[in-house]
Amino acid sequence: MQISRIIDEMVIRSFAEDIGSGDITTELLIPPDRICRADIHVKADGVVAGLEIPAAVFRALDPQMECTFHCRDGDKVKKGQTLLSLRGKAQAILTGERTALNFLQHLSGIATITNSIVRMLEDSTITLLDTRKTVPGMRLLEKYAVAAGGGKNHRMGLFDGILIKNNHLKFNALKDAVTRAKAAAPPHIKVEVEVESLAQLEEALEAGADIIMLDNMDAATMKKALELINGRAKVEVSGNVTEETIPSLVELRVDYISMGRLTHSAKALDISLRITVPEEKE
Repeated sequence: MQISRIIDEMVIRSFAEDIGSGDITTELLIPPDRICRADIHVKADGVVAGLEIPAAVFRALDPQMECTFHCRDGDKVKKGQTLLSLRGKAQAILTGERTALNFLQHLSGIATITNSIVRMLEDSTITLLDTRKTVPGMRLLEKYAVAAGGGKNHRMGLFDGILIKNNHLKFNALKDAVTRAKAAAPPHIKVEVEVESLAQLEEALEAGADIIMLDNMDAATMKKALELINGRAKVEVSGNVTEETIPSLVELRVDYISMGRLTHSAKALDISLRITVPEEKE
């Protein structure tokens, strides 16, 4: 699986920056054959994502590490709930702790904010989308976390979707750009164009765009835009979408809302690891 390969590669890179030549504190204080138990638990309500990553971290350091999962990605969890229990070499648990938690907290934070927005939309037909505003190298995992929270992935990258943006239009007239893209695109690829004015919208509709992105429009302009579109294209709203503006978008009955903050500004979910039973030598 691609996700497993990505996890393994990211774990190795994370070890290089965090462990380097060795965990000198743990190696100094903890015998290499000491076995212990530990629990990873959540300190705030949220939605969990990325549980396989801590397991991959600790098993990379101790192939015999026992990992017991108490929930699954996408599960809603409560403050104090245990997510994962470990039994294995104490050195491995102490050395891998921060790397494991960094991944788990970040991805669970993304899943949590995504789920909160999805719940705001549950009585509508609007689909919540992510964007390409991701940490370089983390896109696959961050978009996985969005899906775990109930959101949908927009294009994964520049290779699997056509989105004509304002800077493309510095080199092409909007109508010409849409026409050329429609003519060249494979049947399964929809042509989407970002518009910032009603004049641009009319050009996009004349050219037959499949999806219109209304970018940073106020409510009054969006209402006029939807009247012009009148079902001729799917409608995505992007730019400055917040929890406060979502109710008005629900009333407008748009098709998609895309939010960069799902990935670029998600607050990490508070998760910690505690040694529970220091055991004797194996």
